[in-house]
Amino acid sequence: MPSQATVIPVTYRAMDEKDLPAAHALSQTMRWPHRLEDWSFVLGLGTGFVAEEAGAMIGTALCWKQGQQASLGMIIVSPEHQGKGIGKALMKLVLEALGERSTLLIATPAGRPLYEQLGFIATGTIHQHQGTLKAPPRALSFPGETLRPYVPGDTEAIIALGNRATGMSRDEVLGALLAAGETVVLERHGEVAGFSIMRPFGRGHAIGPVVASDTDHAKALIAYWCGAYAGSFVRIDVTGASGLQGWLAQAGLIQVDTGVAMARHGVPQSDSTLQQFAIVSQALC
Repeated sequence: MPSQATVIPVTYRAMDEKDLPAAHALSQTMRWPHRLEDWSFVLGLGTGFVAEEAGAMIGTALCWKQGQQASLGMIIVSPEHQGKGIGKALMKLVLEALGERSTLLIATPAGRPLYEQLGFIATGTIHQHQGTLKAPPRALSFPGETLRPYVPGDTEAIIALGNRATGMSRDEVLGALLAAGETVVLERHGEVAGFSIMRPFGRGHAIGPVVASDTDHAKALIAYWCGAYAGSFVRIDVTGASGLQGWLAQAGLIQVDTGVAMARHGVPQSDSTLQQFAIVSQALC
Protein backbone atom coordinates (compact mmCIF):
# COMPACT_ATOMS: atom_id res chain seq x y z
CA MET A 1 0.00 0.00 0.00
CA PRO A 2 1.56 3.32 -1.03
CA SER A 3 2.38 5.72 1.81
CA GLN A 4 0.77 9.12 1.93
CA ALA A 5 2.97 12.12 1.08
CA THR A 6 4.07 14.12 4.10
CA VAL A 7 2.30 17.48 4.33
CA ILE A 8 4.71 20.22 5.35
CA PRO A 9 2.88 22.94 7.28
CA VAL A 10 3.15 26.61 6.38
CA THR A 11 4.06 28.83 9.33
CA TYR A 12 3.67 32.58 9.71
CA ARG A 13 5.65 35.05 11.79
CA ALA A 14 6.77 38.67 11.99
CA MET A 15 9.48 39.84 9.61
CA ASP A 16 12.72 41.36 10.84
CA GLU A 17 15.94 42.64 9.31
CA LYS A 18 17.56 39.21 9.06
CA ASP A 19 14.79 38.21 6.64
CA LEU A 20 15.63 40.93 4.10
CA PRO A 21 18.01 38.88 1.89
CA ALA A 22 15.43 36.08 1.56
CA ALA A 23 12.63 38.58 0.90
CA HIS A 24 14.76 40.26 -1.76
CA ALA A 25 15.48 36.91 -3.39
CA LEU A 26 11.76 36.07 -3.37
CA SER A 27 10.90 39.36 -5.08
CA GLN A 28 13.54 38.64 -7.73
CA THR A 29 11.75 35.40 -8.62
CA MET A 30 8.74 37.63 -9.43
CA ARG A 31 10.97 39.90 -11.55
CA TRP A 32 10.39 42.85 -9.22
CA PRO A 33 13.04 45.60 -9.53
CA HIS A 34 13.53 46.20 -5.80
CA ARG A 35 17.08 46.26 -4.45
CA LEU A 36 17.96 44.94 -1.01
CA GLU A 37 18.22 48.61 0.02
CA ASP A 38 14.64 49.21 -1.15
CA TRP A 39 13.40 46.36 1.02
CA SER A 40 15.33 47.72 3.99
CA PHE A 41 13.83 51.18 3.49
CA VAL A 42 10.20 50.02 3.48
CA LEU A 43 10.59 47.53 6.33
CA GLY A 44 12.18 50.26 8.45
CA LEU A 45 8.98 52.30 8.11
CA GLY A 46 6.46 49.55 8.76
CA THR A 47 5.56 46.05 9.89
CA GLY A 48 6.05 42.84 7.94
CA PHE A 49 5.07 39.18 8.02
CA VAL A 50 6.53 36.12 6.31
CA ALA A 51 5.21 32.71 5.38
CA GLU A 52 7.64 29.80 5.63
CA GLU A 53 7.66 26.15 4.62
CA ALA A 54 10.37 23.92 6.06
CA GLY A 55 12.30 27.06 7.03
CA ALA A 56 12.22 28.57 3.53
CA MET A 57 10.48 31.89 2.92
CA ILE A 58 7.57 31.48 0.50
CA GLY A 59 5.58 34.67 1.11
CA THR A 60 5.73 38.23 2.43
CA ALA A 61 3.35 41.07 3.31
CA LEU A 62 4.09 44.52 4.72
CA CYS A 63 1.98 47.39 6.04
CA TRP A 64 2.51 50.99 7.11
CA LYS A 65 0.50 52.92 9.69
CA GLN A 66 0.15 56.58 8.71
CA GLY A 67 -1.95 58.08 11.49
CA GLN A 68 -5.54 56.82 11.25
CA GLN A 69 -4.74 55.75 7.70
CA ALA A 70 -2.47 53.03 6.33
CA SER A 71 -1.16 51.33 3.23
CA LEU A 72 -0.04 47.80 2.54
CA GLY A 73 2.05 46.10 -0.10
CA MET A 74 5.00 43.84 -0.91
CA ILE A 75 2.44 41.02 -1.03
CA ILE A 76 4.34 38.10 -2.58
CA VAL A 77 3.71 34.36 -2.71
CA SER A 78 6.25 32.20 -4.53
CA PRO A 79 4.86 30.93 -7.85
CA GLU A 80 4.88 27.27 -6.82
CA HIS A 81 2.84 28.05 -3.67
CA GLN A 82 0.16 30.27 -5.18
CA GLY A 83 -3.47 29.23 -5.01
CA LYS A 84 -3.09 27.63 -1.55
CA GLY A 85 -4.52 30.46 0.58
CA ILE A 86 -1.12 31.77 1.67
CA GLY A 87 -1.72 35.25 0.28
CA LYS A 88 -5.06 35.47 2.07
CA ALA A 89 -3.49 34.37 5.36
CA LEU A 90 -0.77 37.02 5.03
CA MET A 91 -3.37 39.68 4.18
CA LYS A 92 -5.35 38.81 7.30
CA LEU A 93 -2.22 39.30 9.40
CA VAL A 94 -1.52 42.78 8.04
CA LEU A 95 -5.17 43.81 8.27
CA GLU A 96 -5.28 42.64 11.89
CA ALA A 97 -2.18 44.74 12.59
CA LEU A 98 -3.82 47.81 11.00
CA GLY A 99 -7.20 47.52 12.71
CA GLU A 100 -9.95 49.84 11.51
CA ARG A 101 -7.67 52.29 9.73
CA SER A 102 -8.60 53.51 6.28
CA THR A 103 -6.22 51.35 4.24
CA LEU A 104 -4.91 51.75 0.69
CA LEU A 105 -3.25 49.33 -1.70
CA ILE A 106 -2.40 49.05 -5.39
CA ALA A 107 -3.70 45.79 -6.87
CA THR A 108 -2.62 43.73 -9.83
CA PRO A 109 -5.42 42.14 -11.88
CA ALA A 110 -4.51 38.76 -10.34
CA GLY A 111 -4.69 40.08 -6.78
CA ARG A 112 -7.83 42.20 -7.12
CA PRO A 113 -10.40 39.39 -6.46
CA LEU A 114 -8.75 38.52 -3.14
CA TYR A 115 -8.69 42.15 -2.05
CA GLU A 116 -12.35 42.56 -2.95
CA GLN A 117 -13.17 39.52 -0.78
CA LEU A 118 -11.45 41.31 2.10
CA GLY A 119 -13.52 44.48 1.72
CA PHE A 120 -11.39 46.64 -0.59
CA ILE A 121 -13.10 48.66 -3.33
CA ALA A 122 -11.56 50.17 -6.46
CA THR A 123 -11.03 53.93 -6.30
CA GLY A 124 -8.91 54.68 -9.39
CA THR A 125 -5.85 53.60 -11.33
CA ILE A 126 -2.09 53.97 -11.01
CA HIS A 127 0.05 54.08 -14.15
CA GLN A 128 3.68 52.93 -13.99
CA HIS A 129 5.97 54.86 -16.36
CA GLN A 130 9.67 54.25 -16.81
CA GLY A 131 12.50 54.66 -19.26
CA THR A 132 15.49 56.83 -20.07
CA LEU A 133 14.72 60.35 -18.92
CA LYS A 134 15.06 63.18 -21.43
CA ALA A 135 14.02 66.82 -21.51
CA PRO A 136 10.30 67.26 -22.27
CA PRO A 137 9.41 69.40 -25.30
CA ARG A 138 8.46 72.53 -23.35
CA ALA A 139 9.95 74.15 -20.28
CA LEU A 140 7.39 75.52 -17.83
CA SER A 141 7.77 78.63 -15.68
CA PHE A 142 5.32 80.78 -13.73
CA PRO A 143 5.50 84.46 -12.69
CA GLY A 144 6.26 84.92 -9.01
CA GLU A 145 7.31 81.31 -8.61
CA THR A 146 10.60 79.48 -8.60
CA LEU A 147 11.93 75.93 -8.40
CA ARG A 148 14.82 75.42 -6.00
CA PRO A 149 16.54 72.64 -4.08
CA TYR A 150 15.16 71.65 -0.69
CA VAL A 151 16.74 73.04 2.48
CA PRO A 152 16.09 71.62 5.98
CA GLY A 153 13.93 74.61 6.84
CA ASP A 154 11.39 73.37 4.26
CA THR A 155 10.70 70.11 6.10
CA GLU A 156 7.66 71.22 8.08
CA ALA A 157 6.00 72.82 5.05
CA ILE A 158 6.67 69.78 2.84
CA ILE A 159 5.17 67.39 5.38
CA ALA A 160 2.13 69.63 5.75
CA LEU A 161 1.63 69.68 1.97
CA GLY A 162 2.06 65.91 1.71
CA ASN A 163 -0.48 65.32 4.47
CA ARG A 164 -3.00 67.71 2.92
CA ALA A 165 -2.65 66.20 -0.55
CA THR A 166 -3.27 62.63 0.66
CA GLY A 167 -5.35 63.00 3.81
CA MET A 168 -2.78 60.80 5.55
CA SER A 169 -0.31 61.46 8.37
CA ARG A 170 2.90 61.06 6.38
CA ASP A 171 5.38 62.70 8.74
CA GLU A 172 7.59 59.61 9.15
CA VAL A 173 7.39 58.53 5.50
CA LEU A 174 8.20 61.98 4.13
CA GLY A 175 10.95 62.52 6.68
CA ALA A 176 12.62 59.30 5.56
CA LEU A 177 12.24 60.21 1.89
CA LEU A 178 13.76 63.65 2.42
CA ALA A 179 16.77 61.96 4.03
CA ALA A 180 17.08 59.26 1.35
CA GLY A 181 16.71 61.32 -1.82
CA GLU A 182 16.88 64.75 -3.41
CA THR A 183 13.99 67.18 -3.28
CA VAL A 184 12.92 70.15 -5.38
CA VAL A 185 10.56 72.74 -3.95
CA LEU A 186 8.11 75.00 -5.77
CA GLU A 187 8.23 78.34 -3.97
CA ARG A 188 5.35 80.77 -4.54
CA HIS A 189 5.71 84.28 -3.13
CA GLY A 190 8.10 83.02 -0.46
CA GLU A 191 6.06 79.96 0.58
CA VAL A 192 6.45 76.28 -0.29
CA ALA A 193 3.59 75.40 -2.65
CA GLY A 194 4.69 72.03 -4.07
CA PHE A 195 7.53 69.52 -4.17
CA SER A 196 8.89 66.38 -5.80
CA ILE A 197 11.44 63.83 -4.57
CA MET A 198 13.96 61.83 -6.61
CA ARG A 199 15.58 58.81 -4.92
CA PRO A 200 17.59 55.71 -5.83
CA PHE A 201 15.31 52.77 -6.55
CA GLY A 202 15.39 49.51 -8.49
CA ARG A 203 17.21 49.76 -11.82
CA GLY A 204 17.96 53.48 -11.39
CA HIS A 205 15.89 56.18 -9.72
CA ALA A 206 12.25 56.90 -8.90
CA ILE A 207 10.37 60.19 -8.76
CA GLY A 208 7.70 60.43 -6.09
CA PRO A 209 5.79 61.81 -4.47
CA VAL A 210 4.93 64.82 -6.62
CA VAL A 211 2.58 67.25 -4.89
CA ALA A 212 1.23 70.33 -6.64
CA SER A 213 -1.91 72.37 -7.18
CA ASP A 214 -2.37 71.51 -10.86
CA THR A 215 -0.98 69.50 -13.76
CA ASP A 216 1.27 72.23 -15.17
CA HIS A 217 3.01 72.71 -11.83
CA ALA A 218 3.41 68.93 -11.50
CA LYS A 219 5.07 68.90 -14.93
CA ALA A 220 7.48 71.62 -13.83
CA LEU A 221 8.41 69.68 -10.69
CA ILE A 222 9.13 66.56 -12.75
CA ALA A 223 10.94 68.43 -15.55
CA TYR A 224 13.34 69.88 -12.98
CA TRP A 225 15.07 66.48 -12.77
CA CYS A 226 15.80 66.32 -16.50
CA GLY A 227 18.99 68.36 -16.12
CA ALA A 228 20.83 66.23 -13.60
CA TYR A 229 19.26 62.90 -14.58
CA ALA A 230 18.90 63.08 -18.36
CA GLY A 231 20.02 59.72 -19.76
CA SER A 232 19.27 57.90 -16.50
CA PHE A 233 16.72 55.12 -16.03
CA VAL A 234 13.81 56.61 -14.06
CA ARG A 235 10.46 55.30 -12.83
CA ILE A 236 7.39 57.28 -11.82
CA ASP A 237 3.92 56.01 -10.81
CA VAL A 238 1.15 58.53 -11.46
CA THR A 239 -2.56 58.57 -10.78
CA GLY A 240 -5.03 58.00 -13.56
CA ALA A 241 -6.40 61.48 -12.90
CA SER A 242 -2.98 63.15 -13.19
CA GLY A 243 -3.24 64.05 -16.88
CA LEU A 244 0.49 63.36 -17.22
CA GLN A 245 0.61 60.18 -19.28
CA GLY A 246 1.22 61.66 -22.73
CA TRP A 247 3.63 64.29 -21.42
CA LEU A 248 5.66 61.67 -19.54
CA ALA A 249 6.04 59.64 -22.72
CA GLN A 250 7.52 62.71 -24.42
CA ALA A 251 10.01 62.88 -21.53
CA GLY A 252 11.07 59.28 -22.23
CA LEU A 253 8.98 57.70 -19.47
CA ILE A 254 6.74 55.18 -21.22
CA GLN A 255 3.72 53.59 -19.55
CA VAL A 256 4.50 49.92 -18.89
CA ASP A 257 1.81 48.81 -16.45
CA THR A 258 -1.45 49.80 -14.76
CA GLY A 259 -2.59 48.94 -11.25
CA VAL A 260 -5.92 49.41 -9.51
CA ALA A 261 -5.97 51.75 -6.51
CA MET A 262 -8.16 50.22 -3.79
CA ALA A 263 -9.32 51.29 -0.33
CA ARG A 264 -10.86 49.62 2.73
CA HIS A 265 -12.75 51.44 5.49
CA GLY A 266 -13.15 54.54 3.33
CA VAL A 267 -10.82 56.86 1.46
CA PRO A 268 -8.66 59.44 3.31
CA GLN A 269 -10.06 62.96 2.94
CA SER A 270 -7.55 65.15 1.13
CA ASP A 271 -7.40 68.90 0.47
CA SER A 272 -9.14 69.61 -2.85
CA THR A 273 -6.68 72.44 -3.64
CA LEU A 274 -3.73 70.01 -3.76
CA GLN A 275 -3.07 66.71 -5.51
CA GLN A 276 -0.52 63.94 -5.20
CA PHE A 277 0.18 63.47 -8.91
CA ALA A 278 2.83 60.78 -8.42
CA ILE A 279 2.73 58.37 -5.49
CA VAL A 280 5.70 57.42 -3.34
CA SER A 281 5.50 53.79 -4.45
CA GLN A 282 2.90 51.11 -5.01
CA ALA A 283 3.56 49.94 -1.44
CA LEU A 284 3.66 53.19 0.53
CA CYS A 285 1.18 54.85 -1.93
